[in-house]
Amino acid sequence: MSEPVPAGVLKKLCQVFCRPSARFSLLTLLVGGFVAGIIFLSVFHTGVEAANTEAFCIGCHEMKGNYEEYKKTIHYSNRTGVRATCPDCHVPKEFIPKMLRKFEARHDVWARLTGKVDTPEKFEAHRGEMAEREWARMKASNSSTCRGCHTYEGMSAEMQDPAAVKKHEMAAKPGSGKTCIDCHKGIAHKLPKDAGG
Repeated sequence: MSEPVPAGVLKKLCQVFCRPSARFSLLTLLVGGFVAGIIFLSVFHTGVEAANTEAFCIGCHEMKGNYEEYKKTIHYSNRTGVRATCPDCHVPKEFIPKMLRKFEARHDVWARLTGKVDTPEKFEAHRGEMAEREWARMKASNSSTCRGCHTYEGMSAEMQDPAAVKKHEMAAKPGSGKTCIDCHKGIAHKLPKDAGG
């Protein structure tokens, strides 16, 4: 059985936490820091979520062409009414990968600020390198954003072309090294003229 804490120890702890420092008690500083932390995280989360919307993505005129391409695809309009938006495909859901993707987006911001892709002609000139970078990112994540909506278990094989069924079965095998983006490039945006693979 543990011994009770002596009253003197409790009194000393209370004095440490309640004694004023130069201006504030340690307890006030701890509570204030906790509240400030909650406010910071709330503002940070709100900012990240605001930057994770389709409206934000197409806010730059450079993205208007991509948006118009996407509007002609099954990801925008389909028989079930389920729509995949820009962040659904381009931003992971998990916190750490999402933050890493937001950090990688600095390339897009820099291209916008420097005028690298500020006209349709410039955008087309760089479409291939941007697509290759996006495809590599998707391949490296095992097409995790695709798999957020699409699963092998949820596919209706009887509604697929037999060749697609065979490819899906092969890709579903552990260690196949195949992922969605290997076969589905150009599903939501037109392929670059110089597209690889």
